[in-house]
Amino acid sequence: MKLIIAEKPSVANDLANALPGKFKKIEDAYWEGENYLISWAVGHLLELAEPEHYNPALSGWSLADLPVIPDKFVRKPREGATKQLRVLKKLAQRDEIKTIVNACDAAREGELIFREIEQFVDTDKPSERLWLQSMTKDAILSAFSDVRPGSEFEGLSSAAYCRAEGDWLVGINATRGITKRLKGRRERGVWSAGRVQTPTLAILAHKEVEVLAHVPVDFWRLRGAFSANGHKYDATFRTSRSGKDAPHYT
Repeated sequence: MKLIIAEKPSVANDLANALPGKFKKIEDAYWEGENYLISWAVGHLLELAEPEHYNPALSGWSLADLPVIPDKFVRKPREGATKQLRVLKKLAQRDEIKTIVNACDAAREGELIFREIEQFVDTDKPSERLWLQSMTKDAILSAFSDVRPGSEFEGLSSAAYCRAEGDWLVGINATRGITKRLKGRRERGVWSAGRVQTPTLAILAHKEVEVLAHVPVDFWRLRGAFSANGHKYDATFRTSRSGKDAPHYT
């Protein structure tokens, strides 16, 4: 018997409807059939612990404590996720379950969601990867006919862990460092920074400065009416010239 873990309840429902045999929903926590148990996450059920988890002294922000770099990252249940994590752990540890199937989204983040759960349930049972590209019944059945060993996706897993932990390192250290350096004594709140957030906002800010600095320049469109061989047509002059002094023809 296999335990299938989907990324969200709606996907679990689609799997239960597509796979052969009858499935019964148990306590709104999982589906049970003859050959499969199907349960789900709700996105990420676990998250990286805050700095004070590693050292209580880090609850107070100080430049002297930076950079914060844990020897080993710790994940803890997200708020409201404990109940579903307990369900998944109980199902994974059932004696009749021989394999755990990763049916999370076919991408790096889906891989991370499953790997975090797999680590939490603490079992040495082998895993398989269901690579779903579509949620039609035919696509689901086709994917199950080509399920692959989870070990083939170690590279994707490593990339996912690296991205998540890299985001944490940049976000925690940059946010604390910038806030302590730049925030005034009377200013409230935090100067938030992040690996993706900060350069993305920089692109928007630079574009806004560019727009505000724009100086309008008059331009003209040269249109003409032509007649040839009894046919009339209108045309607009265009130029392929480029450069600072080129006419603004379109």
